[in-house]
Amino acid sequence: MRRTSASLVAGALVAALAWASGPSSPAVALDPTPGVADLTQDLNQILADSRLTIAQAGVMVRSAANGEELYSTDAGKLLVPASNAKLFTSAAAAEVLGLDYRFTTGVLSSGRRSGPVLNGDLVLRGTGDPTLLAEDYDALAAEVAAKGVRLVTGKLVADDTWFDDVRLGQDWAWDDETAYYAAPISALTASPDRDYDAGSVIVSVAPDGDGVKVSTTPETSYLKIVNNARAGSATDVLIERRHGTRTVVITGTVASSYSEYVSVDDPAAYAATLFRDALGKRGVRVLGKTVAGAAPEGAAELAKRESMPLSELLVPFMKLSNNIHAEILTKAMGRKVAGRGTWEAGLKASSDFARANGVQVLNLRDGSGLSRRDGITPSSIAQLLIGVRDEPWYQTWYDSLPVAGDADRFVGGTLRSRMRNTPAAGNVRAKTGSLTGVTALSGYVTSADGEPLVFSIMLNQYLSSAPRDIEDKIAVRLAQFSRTAPVDAAVQLKSATQEGPDLECSWLKPVQC
Repeated sequence: MRRTSASLVAGALVAALAWASGPSSPAVALDPTPGVADLTQDLNQILADSRLTIAQAGVMVRSAANGEELYSTDAGKLLVPASNAKLFTSAAAAEVLGLDYRFTTGVLSSGRRSGPVLNGDLVLRGTGDPTLLAEDYDALAAEVAAKGVRLVTGKLVADDTWFDDVRLGQDWAWDDETAYYAAPISALTASPDRDYDAGSVIVSVAPDGDGVKVSTTPETSYLKIVNNARAGSATDVLIERRHGTRTVVITGTVASSYSEYVSVDDPAAYAATLFRDALGKRGVRVLGKTVAGAAPEGAAELAKRESMPLSELLVPFMKLSNNIHAEILTKAMGRKVAGRGTWEAGLKASSDFARANGVQVLNLRDGSGLSRRDGITPSSIAQLLIGVRDEPWYQTWYDSLPVAGDADRFVGGTLRSRMRNTPAAGNVRAKTGSLTGVTALSGYVTSADGEPLVFSIMLNQYLSSAPRDIEDKIAVRLAQFSRTAPVDAAVQLKSATQEGPDLECSWLKPVQC
């Protein structure tokens, strides 16, 4: 009851703010020089867009070199950041965990060996690695087999106790539970491919004569597939896991191959299924059932796998805006700092780091920005962007940000289709953010004078399709900015932003934009 009341109060507050705010008031030039005055006039004109009439729009632009404010409108308002929250999570992880941090996954046993027989349980223990693929579980199984083990008389124990057992964010929407971008968080999990969407399986359908063939990546018996689809003249198919179950129901018609990413209900049990199957293929038989539990003290290690370092993981995390990476890193920070792999401990680590870098206003409810109760100000984001520039890990972190207009998914990321053929292309490095009614863009741009700038643009509570072109126009104008000369040409972006759906592409697998 208490949670429900809090949610209702928060919802009412957000609604009241939306209707009371109205459009942002035009900013006043913070510097009388012609270039800054011209910039102020142009940004005011961009933000006068009718789509923002009943919306909230906060913008902050500062010089990264000396911190000078060049433009500010409603930059102190607490707004929903969406995936701009990942700026705080990723930077804190680089500081708290370190760029050399690796997740480890081990296979252990405390049982006695008698030749090829292991008298006891076999334990698969994780610490959160989101990059584990089916082939990695096969490699672990191969290590066990190489030690001469052929029979395990006990159980296969899935140990995910490195984190707590809270799987979903407390503010996440109920109907997102089966979506890959809101998959349950576990210290033991698996990904279907090298985008590393941990806790998900790719379910694929294809016409097969008069029927429909279903396959999964990875191949697994974990999901129960109910195939009610039929062949047809067009592909109009729904692939959906029933809430709280392992059952995936497929309905509709299939004329061509189609795939959908689906989250699993229990990532640890899913990972254990992959491992047990791999053991069988490697000639290792486990007599007992698969159960959840913790490795006993003194258990001997039979096999071990280390992930890529955080310095490399930052690329798929930030370029593709991976929610699961954000939440796993949050709990990993909590485990390291407080000995507790919880959201509470991890978010405190993120918030403490931000405040140590001068951030004044910050309310984080998760690490990814999936919660609509996350609250950050444009001013706070700009301060973080400036504050981290002296950190020893800054360049690696900066390089992980999406690059405007670069077609390579692991360079351009969620900005690969935006601001092409403009002064911002290859220049702007920024984090996108997207929820229904929320869009944000915050990061770095170099001006026409060669001056490094930071900016944060946050748009909330609009009722039309996502006005990301407004963000792009501002970013392009910043790339054209000169302190000494006005910009004569109007900002033109007709071909700079690819037409697309209302949410950024990281939400829309298997579509790769």
